[in-house]
Amino acid sequence: REGRLRLTKSKPPLFDDYAQRFLLTIQHPNTQKRYRSSIRNLDMSIGKIRLSDITSDVIEDFKEKRLSDGVRTATVNRDLAVLRRMMTLAERKLLINESPFRNVEFLEERKQRRRPHILTFEEEDRLIAAAMPHIRALTVLILETGMRSRREALSMLWSNVDFVKDLIYVRESKTRAGERTIPISRRCKTELLRWRNFLGPEFSSYVFPNMRMPAKPLSDVRRSWAKTLEDAGLQYFRIYDLRHTACSRRIHAGVSPIFVAQIIGHSSVSILSTYSRAIDEFKRDAIHKLVWRV
Repeated sequence: REGRLRLTKSKPPLFDDYAQRFLLTIQHPNTQKRYRSSIRNLDMSIGKIRLSDITSDVIEDFKEKRLSDGVRTATVNRDLAVLRRMMTLAERKLLINESPFRNVEFLEERKQRRRPHILTFEEEDRLIAAAMPHIRALTVLILETGMRSRREALSMLWSNVDFVKDLIYVRESKTRAGERTIPISRRCKTELLRWRNFLGPEFSSYVFPNMRMPAKPLSDVRRSWAKTLEDAGLQYFRIYDLRHTACSRRIHAGVSPIFVAQIIGHSSVSILSTYSRAIDEFKRDAIHKLVWRV
């Protein structure tokens, strides 16, 4: 009764009932959407059992089933991370005696991790030459700022762009650290002004509007992006890799990792190893400098 033995307060709730209450505690809509997807996957495997019945064996069975269905290890780990957070919170609220994740290990996902395509300057020229106007503006924007394509760039308002102070204010982002102010280069400013003149200054409040419904932002560019790569004679890669390219170029140009992390919207520099990778131009430049010194 005094809490010294950490006895559960009452009969543990069913997983699906507890999951719905858990989702209500998640404030950010994007995070809630992400968690809802994982909970749907978990509910299909775990079913209507009580939290106290979710053991390490149940979790291991979930992992094996998802992998046998051909699901990538990174996706399984995201589902496990949501379940771990739920069980930790349940333990804290004395709904269960102990979280089963003390005996569960996450899957090794580095071997399956998709290697990003770092755009070379020659590929960039071909891409820009073949791009439709909105893809051209979006490409330059991401390369110059490192913004996320869907959650930041496509949802951006013209009111978030200060052409006098040469700043972009990111108000909607994946994380709190993503809400930031980004200085824009002369090239980026020129492309954005070109794009605004192409649309007409009164066409929409969004930088990249839905052309059929200007009051709404463009939600997806996958088709036009794939068509642009095909016209440019380039193999397909994700538009998100432009963000990797922006980060890689800054790091190899000698920009401080702390500043790069702030620009791309991360609170820690530890993520930069995922985003940065040397490209041929920088390798050749390093060799030329070495030969010149010798």
